[in-house]
Amino acid sequence: MQSWPSTPVPRVPGTPRPLRLYDTAAREIRPTAPGPVATMYVCGITPYDATHLGHAATYLAFDLVHRQWLDNGHDVHYVQNVTDVDDPLLERAERDQDDWVVLAMRETALFREDMTALRVLPPRDYLGAVESIPEIVEAVAKLLTDGIAYRVDDPEFPDIYFSHLASGRFGTVSHYSPDEMATYFAERGGDPDRAGKRHPLDALLWRAARPDEPSWESELGPGRPGWHVECSVIALNRLGMRFDLQGGGSDLIFPHHEFSAAHAEALTGEQPFARHYTHAGMIGLDGEKMSKSRGNLVFVSRLRADKIDPMAVRLGLLSGHYRDDRPWTGEVLSTAQERLARWRAAVALDAAPPAADLVGRLRSHLSNDLDSPAALAAVDAWAAEALSTGGSDADSGALVRTAVDALLGVLL
Repeated sequence: MQSWPSTPVPRVPGTPRPLRLYDTAAREIRPTAPGPVATMYVCGITPYDATHLGHAATYLAFDLVHRQWLDNGHDVHYVQNVTDVDDPLLERAERDQDDWVVLAMRETALFREDMTALRVLPPRDYLGAVESIPEIVEAVAKLLTDGIAYRVDDPEFPDIYFSHLASGRFGTVSHYSPDEMATYFAERGGDPDRAGKRHPLDALLWRAARPDEPSWESELGPGRPGWHVECSVIALNRLGMRFDLQGGGSDLIFPHHEFSAAHAEALTGEQPFARHYTHAGMIGLDGEKMSKSRGNLVFVSRLRADKIDPMAVRLGLLSGHYRDDRPWTGEVLSTAQERLARWRAAVALDAAPPAADLVGRLRSHLSNDLDSPAALAAVDAWAAEALSTGGSDADSGALVRTAVDALLGVLL
């Protein structure tokens, strides 16, 4: 699957700061410690609707990670998937009397356009579930052979499930209680009441073919993959075990990231799947989480169609800390638009205050668990001084433009 085009990231003078991030599994902020090549997997979209601001906030958070690692001199191997066959996609296609393949292709193309507009650096490997089916089949077959997976006793639909306790480490990503796991599993795509399962929390690996559903022939029998194993296999086959960072929204902590880790650790006998787990907060509108089920989505493509500068959208989302659940409002957007105008006016001055200290503050704030609100406030202070008093440094505007581009991804 084709990724979206990249934008050049300029080098910033001065001394970078190693990145420290909150680790969900460790429950603390701790250093990321990549080698020469930093490795990151961020779960992608299920393309049954357009990119909303909740999606955008998540991918912007990990774009900041990408940029901090580049600033520290790492090559970054970033992998992202597209769940281009799944129940929500098929249900939407049926509801709208659309072809599910066309729907997935259309919304994936729109997502790429939105990411390009927001200047999100693209993944090196961008893969759909459909193109990954042969390697998923191979992994599920191994889990069956090893006795870690099993078929339900259903002659009509012999689905294959994962024994969730097989890795011996289940729960070490989320640290959720059994009651919390049961609740989230049922709410987030699980099927606890499926007859024939050995345990309500066991997760689907291979869904046997049903009438009027897409399926693929394989040694497992005709069918299609479950959700969690898709990401396990794609990440494992591109990055290997113990890659540097697994990322996504906070709603993926359980069951998705818990099971992705459990699948990979059971497949390899090694641990951990990822060395760091980081999760972005949810974006709300009018006091409620932004979600398709509530119908309260703000789409990036709609904002672009309304001629809203994507850099203002980016600044609006970066004005809150990535881990916080936070609202999107008209005031957030207008504040971002005003901020963008001030910054652009300040860097356009013939002379402005020296900017080396500002660059150091940007790096310090962003290296501290991506503190983008503090980083934006630092640029605000520099811009206010520049616009009110001017300065004597003819090159400071260019330096600020470079640093804001490289570290925050905002084009001034």
